[in-house]
Amino acid sequence: MRYASIRVGQIPPYLFAEINQKKAALLNKGVDVIDLGIGDPDLPTPPHIVGRLADELLKPANLKYPSFIGCLEFRQAVADFYKRQFGVDLDPETEVLALIGSKEGIAHLVPALIDPGDTVLIPDPSYPVYRMATLLANGTPYPMPLLQENNFEPDFEVIPPEVLSEAKLMFLNYPGNPTAATVEPDFFDRAVAFAKTHQIPIAHDSAYNMVTFGDYRAPSILQAADAKEVAVEFGSFSKTYNMTGMRIGYAVGNKKILRALRVLKSNTDTGQFTPIQLAAAFALNSDQSCIAAHNRIYEERMAAVLEGLAAIGIKADKPRGSFFIWARVPEGFTSAGFVTSVLEKTGVIVTPGSAFGESGEGYFRISLSVPTERLLDAIERIKEHIRL
Repeated sequence: MRYASIRVGQIPPYLFAEINQKKAALLNKGVDVIDLGIGDPDLPTPPHIVGRLADELLKPANLKYPSFIGCLEFRQAVADFYKRQFGVDLDPETEVLALIGSKEGIAHLVPALIDPGDTVLIPDPSYPVYRMATLLANGTPYPMPLLQENNFEPDFEVIPPEVLSEAKLMFLNYPGNPTAATVEPDFFDRAVAFAKTHQIPIAHDSAYNMVTFGDYRAPSILQAADAKEVAVEFGSFSKTYNMTGMRIGYAVGNKKILRALRVLKSNTDTGQFTPIQLAAAFALNSDQSCIAAHNRIYEERMAAVLEGLAAIGIKADKPRGSFFIWARVPEGFTSAGFVTSVLEKTGVIVTPGSAFGESGEGYFRISLSVPTERLLDAIERIKEHIRL
């Protein structure tokens, strides 16, 4: 008897599920674990958002089945946000779709757009869900290497013509996970022009669009000329408002792509709980000072970690966005070897770059999702380990 499909059989265990298992095993042994592996913000959801959620939970009408596409209040709030933040006009009826977190929407988009055997262009390294969703849809992932010398931007011109002819979707992600790379608007101009030329839809994962530092403001791909002809963008409330467990996100942009995603979703899920949607709409429409306050905390943590890494000879660039640091492993280590050694000898969890794709080899990722004193403790443990 077969207990899993061939599709599922080719999928390795989800990276962060494995990390959680190793963490639990260490905790059971009494190890003081410092988890810098998963990007789950430790900062609380702002109280005014939690209060709004509590209020909406008391209304009986909100406890019924939700809208498949998201309640109008939520979709209108997302459209208003795009107008304020990016100067982009969106029709909340046809160009905004509510998601049960952006991860769900990204995973469902792939089978909504590709058929078995079709190619999906995927940044390498990148968020593992792009590749795994492609494999689950019987598609063919094609890696687009992200190299430091190219600002971790894909070189579209080196993709072979035979690959482009089979490609039915391209993923992009800035500010980037895991690289923390950021781009200027002209990159999206080039990406959209390329996609139009080759008739390849773009899905831009913009989960970290509001986690930025200094005077940098992350652009939207929808700001590029004619972007809505080929592109959709995914957004999340997990990182901006620390609403990770509430699982609320959105997709915006090309109405035909969103219509395909809507068809798939309406046949596989029943939409996100209405009180969560209304709390998210309130988050977008209310006081935004919490975002700057959280970003200042991440920036302080980032500075402390970069200084600590430099002191022990580990190279890492200062990010302009996301709450990750993408660092070089010390000489003599592979990514997996370094991370495993650090975990076993120090109880510090960091993520191997190779887990995000072949081009991630030689790097490891640090999440700034614990307080500064714990980050400094982690760096000190790594320092002592390297000395051994």
